[in-house]
Amino acid sequence: ICVAVKPLFLLLEVHGLAADRLHADDTTVPLLAKLKTSVARIWDYVRDDRPFGGPAPPVALCYYSSDRRGEHPRAHLAGYTGILQVDRYAGFNALFEEGWADKPMTRANCWVHARREFFKLVDIRQQLKRKKKGTAPLISPLATEALEIIDRLFAIERGINGKPAAERLAVRQELSASIVAELEAWMRETRSKLSRHDAVAKAIAYLQNDWAGFTTFLADGRICLSNNAAERQLRSVARGRKAWLFVGSDRGGQRAAMMFSLFGTARLNDVDPLAWFTDVLARIADIPQNRLHELLPWHWKAAQQQAAEEIAA
Repeated sequence: ICVAVKPLFLLLEVHGLAADRLHADDTTVPLLAKLKTSVARIWDYVRDDRPFGGPAPPVALCYYSSDRRGEHPRAHLAGYTGILQVDRYAGFNALFEEGWADKPMTRANCWVHARREFFKLVDIRQQLKRKKKGTAPLISPLATEALEIIDRLFAIERGINGKPAAERLAVRQELSASIVAELEAWMRETRSKLSRHDAVAKAIAYLQNDWAGFTTFLADGRICLSNNAAERQLRSVARGRKAWLFVGSDRGGQRAAMMFSLFGTARLNDVDPLAWFTDVLARIADIPQNRLHELLPWHWKAAQQQAAEEIAA
């Protein structure tokens, strides 16, 4: 099956890597080994222009690797020079350095990850876990202050979701920039009073150690505040780990990644994956190469809607 649909995956790949902005993330997948399983990875790159009103259809691209070395994202994104929305994983760092392709990518860090560092210090459930482990629970007033500031940024973002990039940028310059400056000043003052081993100081350091990557959204309306688009696509992998348990080989992992790409893209375009894929398998062997794009989920959806309208008429 994967051999038959690989040309369709390659079309998705061309469309995805033509994006101005991509979300990137990865997750673990068990790989069957002798007498045990080892830890392999599924890498995920999502093109989704809808938050800034872009007309291009969304795409999810997944790749498999047997480990988490930084060479893998470098191979997946060879030649790409747009915006990459990521977490703080060091394996992505080379993509943002001089010497990458024609120019380095623009890094946009995920504020949800930054917020999470503070949220863990006020979350009752997390603190109960600490208590069970014999660690004193702590609800931090300082972490609460940081969360209140960060949440004001997210409130602004909810109001401009789906707006054109220029409009998003104007709102951010008017409203968000001063909040970011307030947070920066608060972090500088607060950290100066804390031990470097303090939990709040560590949460602050997570932001400060790559502050430039967290503030690029103030200069480009296409950037999102979070990397949730990539994380959502990996939930199917997480659910699958409980069902199929592991991939049997590297080749099996590569095939699984291709299927995650195809089905994930269908879902992003509000297409029933099973109905679409069933039709693709029935038609792909006979369709001419120059019409293969008709089987892409968004074109397939449009054709189905047109056929339904003609029947209704």
